[in-house]
Amino acid sequence: MVKREVEPLLKKVQKPARYTGGELNSVIKYKENVNLRYAFCFPDNYEIGMSHLGMKILYSLVNEREDCWCERVFAPWPDMEKLMRAENIPLFALESGDCIKDFDIIGFTLQYELSYTNVLNMLDLAGISPLKKDRKDLSPLIVAGGPCVCNAEPMADFIDLFMPGEGEEVTNDLIDLYLKHKIMGSDRLDFLRDAAKIEGIYVPEFYDVEYKNDGTIKEYINKETAPKSVKKRIIKDLNSSYYPDKFVVPYIDVVQDRTVGEVFRGCIRGCRFCQAGFIYRPIREKNTDVIDEQCHKISDATGYDELSLCSLSTSDYTQLEELINNLFEWTLPEKINVALPSLRVDNFSDSLLEKLKQIRRSGLTFAPEAGTQRLRDAINKNVTMDNILNTANKAWSGGWTNLKLYFMMGLPTETMDDIKGIADTAQTVVDLFYKNPDRNKGKSVSVSVSCSSFVPKPFTPFQWEPQDTAESLIEKQKYLLSSTKSKKISISYHQSDASLLEGVLARGDRRLSEVIYKAWQKGAKFDSWDEFFNFDYWKESFDECGLDPAFYANRKREYDEIFPWDVLDYGIRKDFLIDENKKAHKSELTANCRQKCSACGASRLNGGKCDGRSV
Repeated sequence: MVKREVEPLLKKVQKPARYTGGELNSVIKYKENVNLRYAFCFPDNYEIGMSHLGMKILYSLVNEREDCWCERVFAPWPDMEKLMRAENIPLFALESGDCIKDFDIIGFTLQYELSYTNVLNMLDLAGISPLKKDRKDLSPLIVAGGPCVCNAEPMADFIDLFMPGEGEEVTNDLIDLYLKHKIMGSDRLDFLRDAAKIEGIYVPEFYDVEYKNDGTIKEYINKETAPKSVKKRIIKDLNSSYYPDKFVVPYIDVVQDRTVGEVFRGCIRGCRFCQAGFIYRPIREKNTDVIDEQCHKISDATGYDELSLCSLSTSDYTQLEELINNLFEWTLPEKINVALPSLRVDNFSDSLLEKLKQIRRSGLTFAPEAGTQRLRDAINKNVTMDNILNTANKAWSGGWTNLKLYFMMGLPTETMDDIKGIADTAQTVVDLFYKNPDRNKGKSVSVSVSCSSFVPKPFTPFQWEPQDTAESLIEKQKYLLSSTKSKKISISYHQSDASLLEGVLARGDRRLSEVIYKAWQKGAKFDSWDEFFNFDYWKESFDECGLDPAFYANRKREYDEIFPWDVLDYGIRKDFLIDENKKAHKSELTANCRQKCSACGASRLNGGKCDGRSV
């Protein structure tokens, strides 16, 4: 609902539909009929946030409750923010148009580290102090979840509590406790004492940190009601867990504008660079009939003509072909396209290719990750050059003419030969197209190479590794460009300074809160966007705080060092990660979870059950 004072601003900004609300399937309630108002905040623009599956799930879950109203809030684009500040219009929720300062709970999802300054900016725009020390009342309570919460410490000065793990159950636990304390008239601290007792809630205020002279952590000391470590929450049975039967349908194009069906959580692969592959364990699959029913309901309720199957590695779903057969029974007659992201080059079967021929043609995306076999083995990708070439040949034979290949640079043990290997791999794939007699002879081939900069992340075997310096990454990017000879190959890569900052924030401690605060005060926001990122703000802030980014990003860590995230329990044994790190330096492989269980420890979060265990 657009408030009267906002309407004049809409004709002056890009994409005014970002701020109007009123979309199909959005939830409107009478605020006098609910006991709790929840602002679900995505610290990026509307198009990014509206593509996020977690927001869709939790928005619907909270609104299923008669006593609660959950509304969506996104970071206004700089043109809109400038007008809002000039007209003294505070940050508002889309459904009611009300300022979120008047809500009970304000929840942020932290999907990537470079969104942190947007959290502060959104709170300030709402008239709320970003610093939690300035907030004494129970309302508004500032909470956060999402993958970045696996190291919550850099945001510890701003967020009242964090929810590591999956949010479907703990969100309702949090709301129930809040309503109890709201009736009691509790202040913020009284509530937090009770909240710290809930499994899956981390209250940084109840942990003191002592540092050694070298700047590393000496000890975490829990106090009040806080446990020694906080175990992440998971949904044990995905078949019976909550899933929406409708999504809000945006008025404008968003990044992922389609029906999304979740097929499983976790990953069997154990790629040593991949944080998601470890923090989302244990592996849990949904049954095909459950997925099919959920997808059909959402498609009917939204009218989307595309359905995407969501997981970390969709082709590892054990019942994929049965699922596709079931989906095709209604998607083909209804002319709904089925998209299969996250495919593996080592299990792209002929039968799967035949099924994909029945749907609308688009580019295929695969992720070799590294340019040589030695480095693919070091990162435990478990993919061979034969896998890559066989898959490319199948794609060319199947009529595809566009392939996108994902690689990383800056990986541990990487050399310039590995960088050249990226260009060589792409060139070989191009050459295969022209050698393939079954290729689409009416079109030219295109291979897109996307190179992200490796960032060591918590709860991975590479959490001890130094990050490549910006200077080294720039040198490798230039070498890759000079090694690429064909115009059929396009190369893209990330800003090195932005990758450095991501690495600092990913493994930083709570002393970085001051750096984040100062950088935001200088003007840092939308740091994940090239056109807004200004590394000078950050360099100045680090200098003023007496902290060195290299200490967090470019330093090799010892196996016995205490990490800022050691206070959280994501189920993965540290001894297992150490063994994997040692194997990486010897380029030794670890079998995937269905071939052999490696006893990573995550199954204990689900009573010893894991769909990845071999049977």
